[in-house]
Amino acid sequence: MYRFHAFMLAGLVLAGASTVRAAAPARAGFTMAQVLSYPFPLDLTSARHGDRIAWVIDQQGVRNVWVAQAPGFEPRQVTDFKQDDGQEITQLTFSPSGDALVFVRGGDHDANWPEKLAPDPASSPVQQKVTIWSVDLRHDTARALTEGDAPAISSQGELAYVKDNQVWTAPLAADAKQKPRRLLFDRGKDGDLHWSPDGKQLAFVSNRDDHAFIAVFTDDHTPIEYLSPSTGNDGDPRWSPDGTHIAFTRQPGIGGPPRPILTQTPQPWTIRVADVAGGHIRVVWRSPDTLLGSYPETAGGSNLHWADGGSRLVFLADLDNWPHLYSIDAHGGTPLLLTPGHFMVEDVVMAPDGRSIVYSANTGSTRNDDDRRHLFRVSVNQAQPQPLTQGISIQSSPAAVAGAVAYVDAGAQRPPLVSVMHADGSGQHALQASLIPADFPTAQLVVPQSVSFKAADGTLIHGQLFRGTNASANQPGVIFVHGGPPRQMLLGWHYMDYYSNSYAVNQYLATHGFTVLSVNYRLGIGYGHAFHHPPHWGPTGASEYQDVVAGAKYLQHLPGVDAARIGIWGGSYGGYLTGLALARNSDIFKAGVAMHGLYDWSRDVGAWFGKPGARYEQGDYKQAMKVAFDSSPDASIAKWKSPVLLIQGDDDRNVHFLQMEDIVPRLRKHHVPFEAMVIPNEIHGFLRYASWLKADTATVDFLESKLDAGR
Repeated sequence: MYRFHAFMLAGLVLAGASTVRAAAPARAGFTMAQVLSYPFPLDLTSARHGDRIAWVIDQQGVRNVWVAQAPGFEPRQVTDFKQDDGQEITQLTFSPSGDALVFVRGGDHDANWPEKLAPDPASSPVQQKVTIWSVDLRHDTARALTEGDAPAISSQGELAYVKDNQVWTAPLAADAKQKPRRLLFDRGKDGDLHWSPDGKQLAFVSNRDDHAFIAVFTDDHTPIEYLSPSTGNDGDPRWSPDGTHIAFTRQPGIGGPPRPILTQTPQPWTIRVADVAGGHIRVVWRSPDTLLGSYPETAGGSNLHWADGGSRLVFLADLDNWPHLYSIDAHGGTPLLLTPGHFMVEDVVMAPDGRSIVYSANTGSTRNDDDRRHLFRVSVNQAQPQPLTQGISIQSSPAAVAGAVAYVDAGAQRPPLVSVMHADGSGQHALQASLIPADFPTAQLVVPQSVSFKAADGTLIHGQLFRGTNASANQPGVIFVHGGPPRQMLLGWHYMDYYSNSYAVNQYLATHGFTVLSVNYRLGIGYGHAFHHPPHWGPTGASEYQDVVAGAKYLQHLPGVDAARIGIWGGSYGGYLTGLALARNSDIFKAGVAMHGLYDWSRDVGAWFGKPGARYEQGDYKQAMKVAFDSSPDASIAKWKSPVLLIQGDDDRNVHFLQMEDIVPRLRKHHVPFEAMVIPNEIHGFLRYASWLKADTATVDFLESKLDAGR
């Protein structure tokens, strides 16, 4: 629902708010700056046909692109950005030859809604733009090409990209005389660009707001072809290896009577294949009209791929209550479940030969692997997964090249690093261990323990307990609630930058006087479709809140924890749950920090679920609005007694800044002690290291002060 992540400290933020204090020095061990100094790898990708990989390293806010080539995979940096300027680098894309690499610099690619202006969290007086850059890998030279986004390079070396919701093109060569130009006109909002294997046609999604088409562009003289246009929402276009067919998915459009808001309904979908030349369309697979048959909402969506030379299609679905891979004949038939078991398949990549898949999953031979990730390989024709990694570390984000697999590897004490191994899983080694600073506190970090407890309705909830080896006998406890909410905190450093930051803060708290419990509440991933899609969630009843209370009660009964000093913190959806905890149960939660949280669901329910407006049929909208408000912190403001620190950037594109503006006067009216930190020009998931350092320092300082951690 909400996405994750310099901030200029506003000091005394609002009249009636407390002054945000200067950070208290660390009493022992390491500083916040030290534990946040780790390098973080992003956007690991591989060349389509070749032996090269590329990734981004974010080192204290300075982002640069790195590449490596088989067989030695010696990393080399190919860009030279030097500032913590908050300009993200995404969408690394190799040319088919592997000699060129393009990427996008700038923007907010995890936003819930678009904004015309690119983020400028460093408050530069020069307007920031979303730009496409090119790297000539023969000489390791990088240059800005043009404003644009979502690049795709054809087998003939032609670059297509999206600008102002239209498809454009620009030359890759540095000495080219052509200028960027719009490649085609389409009345939709265009995206998801895919060139045909021969580079002569471009498939894309033409989004018409209430429906969407799969479109094929050939040249300026040939009309755009729309494949089987309908009232549905078509997406995920994928060319067959021979370029004669396109597979795609179809979901229903938004027509019909109002869908219930308070009751879950199935969202069925189909996989279709179009004969591009003849126009013939066949339905290869149709999901059951059940909740489990709904379009998947985990990483990669359908994860649709052609396989085995074009004879089969691979996709992901939740049909047995778990996100699993299936393989089906390209002409239809019964799908083959490739990955049976009670676990979740997450990152999915096709091997270069097209006959096997490499994927990450929360399963393995080590105890508590449901709170880790390991890598596996499975043939597209046989349900016989083979483990590539195992143990107590965490592997994610695979990128397959000929004879090898690159991936991100992390541990409980070691932050994520790009690593490589042979295709069979042997020869595993990290590429950039030297980037970890010498004073990074590896040995001082705790190894979190896997714990479980039951909510009031009997639901089993999992969590990770952080407690130092030299912990005192009477520590305050802190509940951490992740955002998303389709996320899962792990028994080690996280593969997402936002939650890697959260893990670092929890480590700091655990080594500076707190016992921390990270709660994987219902709505999160990793424990099955039903856990991920519970009834009466969030604005329809906040059923997940009972999991947070259960976590707090677990802490209260834990030896060594002072039951009268329990705090809570979290960001985004975790910020919402933090506000709800303080509003409903100040008797349990004595202080909290809410980053970019939501405090009144009713402000957003209409936008998310389709406000009926002047339509005669209103469905359950009126009742849903009441339930949404009752499920919000605002509804219990009269009971809110515990102090809170609010933190948010005012360019937030995932939770409206109005939510923070809404809660402040309510807190003041009810004499709730609060402090507020507003970060000018920052987005939801802070883009600058400086922002995280100041916000995280303020978080631990606030919790130390209000929960008397030094007692």
